[in-house]
Amino acid sequence: MSKDLVFYTNPMSRGRIARWMLEETGAPYETRILDYDGDMKAPDYLKLNPMGKVPTVVHGDTVVSECAAICAYLADAFPDAGLAPPTDRRGAYYRWLFFAAGPLEAATVNRAMGFEVPRERERTVGYGNFSRVMDALEMAVSGSDYIAGETFSAADVYVGSHVSWGLQFETIEDRAAFRAYRDRVTDRPAFRRAAERDDAAMPNTEG
Repeated sequence: MSKDLVFYTNPMSRGRIARWMLEETGAPYETRILDYDGDMKAPDYLKLNPMGKVPTVVHGDTVVSECAAICAYLADAFPDAGLAPPTDRRGAYYRWLFFAAGPLEAATVNRAMGFEVPRERERTVGYGNFSRVMDALEMAVSGSDYIAGETFSAADVYVGSHVSWGLQFETIEDRAAFRAYRDRVTDRPAFRRAAERDDAAMPNTEG
């Protein structure tokens, strides 16, 4: 596809997930770094992302926000990169991609904020309780080398980012299966390129 690809981000954000995914596609893209208190709340950007946050990807006339959606979109937009299974074998791919965007994200954020779901209210929330989410995640990353089988996919970018950050910031439990999965999925040239580019874009706090 020859459409222009523009990536709105901040290196201190979930935009690092989208950057990794962009690097995996191998497609050329333009990066626009936004600051939190100014650019992200500017009227022109709010037309693209009414939430006033990053990342957002604009591909021609198509605007995509939310990291899981960006990963899924880019996998389909650049099929030659091989980042999505064939459509008739996407059960695990979709299942764990959106598990991470839903139950995992909610459970880890709530835990980090000091909120525990009362036992009698577990049926009310989408994830039940934190321990159940950790057990499901361990099952997901233990069944095969990658989240959707034996081949790396866009779902590994998203789930792998959550696992890597969770271990780093202690928002998920430190389990051997999580460490092994993190090491597998981040041992990739695209991951290293993305990290180097985001690290280089970090604000200089010296002086």
